[in-house]
Amino acid sequence: AGDDLALFAGLDDLVVEAVALGARGWVAGLVNAIPRESVRLFETARRGDVVHTRELYEWLLPLLRLDTVPEFVQLIKLVQTECGVGNERVRAPRRPVTGKLREATLETIRTARAHPPATLDDGVRTA
Repeated sequence: AGDDLALFAGLDDLVVEAVALGARGWVAGLVNAIPRESVRLFETARRGDVVHTRELYEWLLPLLRLDTVPEFVQLIKLVQTECGVGNERVRAPRRPVTGKLREATLETIRTARAHPPATLDDGVRTA
C-alpha cells in the first residue's frame, strides 16, 4: 500500500491474518470489552511473536467470532457486561440476546475468563 494508504483489519477474527499481510491497524468491536487483551494480540502479531500471538489468538478466537453474526452488537455488549466494563443496553430495534444464543455466549465468555493464557499472566486481567 505504500506510505499513502494505511490498511487496517476490519474483522475481529481475522486480525492476525491481516497483520501478517501488512495491516497497520485494527478496527475492532471486542476491543471495547477486553481492551488489554485485544491490544496485546495486535502488538504480538505486529512484532511477529508467533508463540505468544498463537496462544492469545487461540484463546481469543471464540470471543472474536462473536462479532461475525447478526447479533454481534448485542453479544459484544454482553461481553462488556460480563467483564464489568459496560452494560447490555442497545438501541432499538436491537434487543439484548436471550435463550440459547445468550446461554452459549455466556458459556464462551465464562470459559475464556476461567482459562486465560499464560501470556496474560501479568497480574492484570479484564477478561
